[in-house]
Amino acid sequence: MTGQKPGLRQILIAVFGAFVGVQSEQQRQQDFQAQSPLPYIIAGVVMTFVFVLTLVLIVRVVLA
Repeated sequence: MTGQKPGLRQILIAVFGAFVGVQSEQQRQQDFQAQSPLPYIIAGVVMTFVFVLTLVLIVRVVLA
């Protein structure tokens, strides 16, 4: 898979695996063989934003 662009699904699986802290060695190798880290960075920032927003909404609902 060297030099190939990762698909959206592969990027989301990789970023979710990083969030959870569980990822196979094969998946990690595929991630590091990607042409650019930019899609992973963007997906990570978006997922972090969604995670924080979800926590804020849960706290607001619980405290209401």
